[in-house]
Amino acid sequence: MPETRPNIVLITADQFRGDCLSFLGHPDVKTPYLDTLAAQGAYFTNMYSACPSCIPARAALMTGMSQTKNGRTGYQDGVNWDYAHTLAGELAKAGYYTQCVGKMHVHPPRRMLGFHHIELHDGYLHYYRREDTPAPQYQPLMDDYICWLKQQLGADRDITDAGLECNSFLARPWPYEERYHPTNWVTDRALDFLRRRDRDMPFFLNVSYVRPHPPLDAPQCYFDMYRDAPLAPPLVGDWDDRDAQLRDGRIIDSMTGSLDPALTRQAQIGYYACITHLDHQIGRLVRELPQNTVVIFTSDHGEMLMDHCLFRKSLPYRGSALLPLIVWGTHLRGRHKRLAELRDILPTLCALAGLPHPDFSDGENLLDGAEGRSFLHGEHAYGDHSNHFIVTKSDKYIWFSQTGREQYFDLVQDPLETHNAIHDAQHQSRIDELRGFLIRELQNRPEGYVRDGRLVAGQTPLAVQPAPEAVRPNP
Repeated sequence: MPETRPNIVLITADQFRGDCLSFLGHPDVKTPYLDTLAAQGAYFTNMYSACPSCIPARAALMTGMSQTKNGRTGYQDGVNWDYAHTLAGELAKAGYYTQCVGKMHVHPPRRMLGFHHIELHDGYLHYYRREDTPAPQYQPLMDDYICWLKQQLGADRDITDAGLECNSFLARPWPYEERYHPTNWVTDRALDFLRRRDRDMPFFLNVSYVRPHPPLDAPQCYFDMYRDAPLAPPLVGDWDDRDAQLRDGRIIDSMTGSLDPALTRQAQIGYYACITHLDHQIGRLVRELPQNTVVIFTSDHGEMLMDHCLFRKSLPYRGSALLPLIVWGTHLRGRHKRLAELRDILPTLCALAGLPHPDFSDGENLLDGAEGRSFLHGEHAYGDHSNHFIVTKSDKYIWFSQTGREQYFDLVQDPLETHNAIHDAQHQSRIDELRGFLIRELQNRPEGYVRDGRLVAGQTPLAVQPAPEAVRPNP
């Protein structure tokens, strides 16, 4: 007898901002297929990445644990992914066939994490292209898409052929036919999985796209959609560090973004073009899904896109930490204000598969109708910009651990975070309350962030060791 449990498709994008859906009223970007999923399903307006860069965000997604429990409090290459429980592993044990197509960004790079099969494309990873990289980890040899691209176009072809750096604000169209683009390849391989799957077995398919993470290289037709559009300028606030942008704004991968207005506009065009290209490829995929399939769409983190003189991620602001979350094919409909995080995906999918709530997870089942958490603690080790934040449905408190600088945003009156209200008299009692939440979260951390009940700046961020129950021995 065919299974009656739902098939589950988790679509993940990389560096996709939480506001970049036309469904939400974005003034420029067009996302008709994602809009359709959101209109027919549920959309979570307060979805966050608690550690907003690729590796720690994916650790939360795949383990269902907070950053302090899974040990990833910042971006670290070359650290083994040795976890006792993973999203794919739990679903596989429950009888699901589990497949990932696209980005994993784990170490070692072919680690399965409970998937039965992986077709891998991680984008361009500097760490796995060093001269001393072991052959099984050397990206041009172990990345399935890159190997395929070389087979199709020649051995000297690579994903860098457009001349773009994978963390920069530079943008230009994809130099080859659209069918060779990695976004198309991921969709093609996902569709091939749907063709050859066992119809009597439920499946969990993670379709993991690299875009709109740079390089900003969508096919030409998508650039053309935005080339003459009157794009809204980046956001400006009373706390922006314009001096840093004047200093670093000529560096192509600077965290400040470009000092040149023309290059800033090109970055916006390239980013929106990558999103619409991705949206159309998601449309190809969704059309071919079998009945009784639930679709979840989210991202690992966002992109500042020159808002507040900032670029890339790892920061506590909405452009970096706020994510999209669409749930399609369940009983949920409409917009939901529940405070959600990537760790919630695992227990939510376990519930869809008929499994009990996993006791190892720090996440919540987003389908249970509960009110959920009242606040979320996020952080990221980031040199002088290392930060911690407490966010609620209505406001956000930020503490920079190296300097002690603080910020407070009233997200009801100031959803775009343009005014740092840390010194405003009417907010002081609330700021004290949120600061107290952060002190409680950091009280026992090994860095020594808290002393005598107060936050202590200047302590070096450490890679927290995963909780013992989270780790399995190396294979």
